[in-house]
Amino acid sequence: QVQLVESGGGLVQPGGSLRLSCAASGNIFIINAMNWYRQAPGKQRELVAAVNSGGTTNYADSVKGRFTISRDNAKNKVYLQMNSLKPEDTAVYYCNALMSISTTPLVQRNYWGQGTQVTVSS
Repeated sequence: QVQLVESGGGLVQPGGSLRLSCAASGNIFIINAMNWYRQAPGKQRELVAAVNSGGTTNYADSVKGRFTISRDNAKNKVYLQMNSLKPEDTAVYYCNALMSISTTPLVQRNYWGQGTQVTVSS
């Protein structure tokens, strides 16, 4: 089994910063990508940032230039540095990992953390 645990959420004023962390543990084989999603009340879950095993990153347009995703492959951790936070960033942020659990045949699974609340308010 694989477990993802997020931390670092909280209440911050607009323009402030937070750093989210996610640690993956358990029976880890190959992590293809680690991602951050978020979901605000009444909204669809959206991909915020992604990083693959080679370090290639991708960001939602709404956070580009403000958020930075980074990954520590050796520790199976992923981080999300969030700067210049806006009220519209308020959401539950979820860590996600796309893993290959088998290569013959190739089988991939998504794993999810329980989420951490980020509230941006003055």
